[in-house]
Amino acid sequence: MPGQYVVDLQEADGTRTALVGGKGAHLGELSRIDGIRVPGGFCVTTEAFRRIVAEAPSVDDLLDQLSRVNPEDQETIRSLSARIRRTIEGTAVPGDLATAITGALAPPGERAAYAVRSSATAEDLPTASFAGQQDTYLNVMGPEVLRHVSRCWASLFTERAVTYRRQNGIDHRTVRMAVVVQRMVFPDAAGVLFTADPVTGNRKVSTVDAGFGLGEVLVSGLVNPDVFKVRDGEVVARAIAAKQRAVHALPAGGTQEVVVDARRQEQPALTDAQAVGLVRLGRRIEAHFGRPQDIEWCLADDGFQIVQSRPITTLFPVPEADDRENHVYLSVGHQQMMTDPMKPLGISVWQLTAMAPMHEAGGRLFVDATRRLASPAGRAALLEVVGRGDPLIRDALETVLDRDDFVPSLPDAAPGGTRTGSASAPVETDPAVVAGLIERSRISVAALERDIRTKTGPALFDFLSEAFVEHRRVLGDRLSMQAVMAGMEATWWLNDKLGEWLGEKNAADTLTLSAPGNVTSEMGLALLDVADVIRPLPEVVAFLQNVGCAEDTAFLDELAKLAGGAAARDAVEAYLDRYGMRCAGEIDITRPRWRERPTTLVPAILDNVRNFGPGAAGRRFEQGLKKAGEKEQDVLSRLRALPDGGRKADEAERMIDRVRTFIGYREYPKYDVVSRYLVYRRALLEEAERLVRDGVLPEREDIFYLTFQELHDVVRSSQVDGGLVQRRKDAFRSYRALTPPRVLTSDGEGVNGAYRRDGVPAGALTGLPVSAGTVEGRARVVLDMAEADLEAGDILVTTFTDPSWSPLFVGVAGLVTEVGGLMTHGAVIAREYGLAAVVGVEQATTLIRDGQRVRVHGTDGYVEILP
Repeated sequence: MPGQYVVDLQEADGTRTALVGGKGAHLGELSRIDGIRVPGGFCVTTEAFRRIVAEAPSVDDLLDQLSRVNPEDQETIRSLSARIRRTIEGTAVPGDLATAITGALAPPGERAAYAVRSSATAEDLPTASFAGQQDTYLNVMGPEVLRHVSRCWASLFTERAVTYRRQNGIDHRTVRMAVVVQRMVFPDAAGVLFTADPVTGNRKVSTVDAGFGLGEVLVSGLVNPDVFKVRDGEVVARAIAAKQRAVHALPAGGTQEVVVDARRQEQPALTDAQAVGLVRLGRRIEAHFGRPQDIEWCLADDGFQIVQSRPITTLFPVPEADDRENHVYLSVGHQQMMTDPMKPLGISVWQLTAMAPMHEAGGRLFVDATRRLASPAGRAALLEVVGRGDPLIRDALETVLDRDDFVPSLPDAAPGGTRTGSASAPVETDPAVVAGLIERSRISVAALERDIRTKTGPALFDFLSEAFVEHRRVLGDRLSMQAVMAGMEATWWLNDKLGEWLGEKNAADTLTLSAPGNVTSEMGLALLDVADVIRPLPEVVAFLQNVGCAEDTAFLDELAKLAGGAAARDAVEAYLDRYGMRCAGEIDITRPRWRERPTTLVPAILDNVRNFGPGAAGRRFEQGLKKAGEKEQDVLSRLRALPDGGRKADEAERMIDRVRTFIGYREYPKYDVVSRYLVYRRALLEEAERLVRDGVLPEREDIFYLTFQELHDVVRSSQVDGGLVQRRKDAFRSYRALTPPRVLTSDGEGVNGAYRRDGVPAGALTGLPVSAGTVEGRARVVLDMAEADLEAGDILVTTFTDPSWSPLFVGVAGLVTEVGGLMTHGAVIAREYGLAAVVGVEQATTLIRDGQRVRVHGTDGYVEILP
């Protein structure tokens, strides 16, 4: 093949993506797999594209303009993209380049047809497929190939391709376009093979979509395809569609839509044997590339030819296992109210400090519940606990368990031990228990802060390994766990028994208002006190209204220079001393803390200044105490009026005392964890700064893309694998587009469960009731608390709320989240503040528009969108 402008497909492979693009590289790889047939052809390389762009200097200026456009300005993006395409298509192909391309075609006397297909360098990647973003032209006759190559070059700048690159963080200037030119195949049938089920994610089930004629009939949506599901070498499900239309090649070039003969429309495009044989080829391709594939195929002359294969980028990854057994994994993020992806350092530190083994997939953590589910007693206990917290997880688990052969059956362990979920946790109802636990935690964290100060280099990592042992010891302290369970079990007891005896729904919600010792609810009220200091200071308020996140480093110093600013700074500093270790997504040590970015709190402070008067924190707490006391007296008096009422009232009174003693402590272990995380983070970032000064790392934050052990090795060796860091950054970016399932099987199937209850009005959004009450208000859809703008009476709608969101709760009337359970942090604080709250509402942030009126039914668990 001549020169650098043209490369034969068989010479292309994964190492030459920069020259032949993603599609060209994949086709070259495919042609090397034994038993896989790929239509012959060649690639017009990215060097040819580079030369064409150089011939059109105005493209450079247009790219500059495109890079400065607001991502929301779709009209300008559309206009600039069109101008770039016109410029490229209007640029004459230099003679030597044209000769190289036409010279690779069949001799002029041979009437040959080709498929001319775009192959961008940022295409068919493991993290971004770019499927359908650039152009393909079918049945192009030889003399027309050159014009269609120009059109493919220009298609790098279709509006959809430009938008897709922006969404995936890819710079337009870093992408080049190659073009694949292949001999045209004239198939009897064509379609797509997914080597994993694209809907469920199941890696053991392949899906074949098939239609008559060219595959364009399916891509363009002209017909519904036949669908074959294949597992373990046999078709396990099929749906044969009425395929009324097909696309065929025309003798003179181009394609034409035709009507399929009525007698043939409902005949299958493939036999079962052909579908199974195709899947067998697909498994071979999948094995070669090491991940599930989206494969375009053609059936011609009773044989399959593969015209494209790309990774399926929408599948949620499966945790790695050291065996081939079935596994059922529970999402940790749904329990921790943080379903965003975590960076490698954050994942590894959480794994090293957690009480149970955890498995990573897609930047998230999962717990393997298989053994708990295998025995009857373990299964019943786990289902009871998760069902009380999040019925969607229970339903998802039951869905998996209904498949009799998936989870192995094991006998129950020897009798003994306390049943999980029992209401008789062996700890005395004594506030001194909680006070003692908090003091022990404070002393332990203070010792960590003191002892880490002198540790650097490899010695720091040795120290941290020992600190993680102490971390786990405190977290797993038996008395601490008993105290947490005592509060939760008392809540369950009260809701169950008062529901049974009095018909009360979720009575514990009111009985736990203003419970003592809840460090998370105290955090929200404390920010009201900060607002009290700032409210009478007009210069400070004006400064805060104009402060930006980029000013974090100088924020507090600048504040002190204003009239009254010293008092404001002292109030903020005192708040940060107590709560500065917190942040959104705080279980990930790589997330910046409020102490590092205090401007994150400014919107909440300004909301408090605007929406409340002086002394609001104290009044709110006292109101909660009063409501809880009144509720207690009401419940007890009604119980005493019942048959056997004295006994029932006495039991309820003991449980009310117990829940108010322990429920606040439910939040403290997490506070202990994030307090330690701030200490770890500071020490590791100081080490990162030394690595940057020594020229080992280009950026301090690069350590976030290494595991704890890898970072230890870098500190010891003063060497880092820059390629590994970049691959981890690319992977993390791709993980942000994935939504983790509540339950994930080792087959790759994500199961999210469903609510199975009656009484929800038509059109309402169903969720889990976690805090009683019904409230109507304006929905504010907030995805970043730093951008919150809330008024009194608003309904906060968001994906999830970990403890860092608590300062926003004081100013709203209701809460709706996509993720959550009865005892997750957002639910606990919603009850503490008396907010009507419904959590676990699927797609709440997309189904509810910002500013809509909604009615939240916190007692019954649904949300109505009002006209």
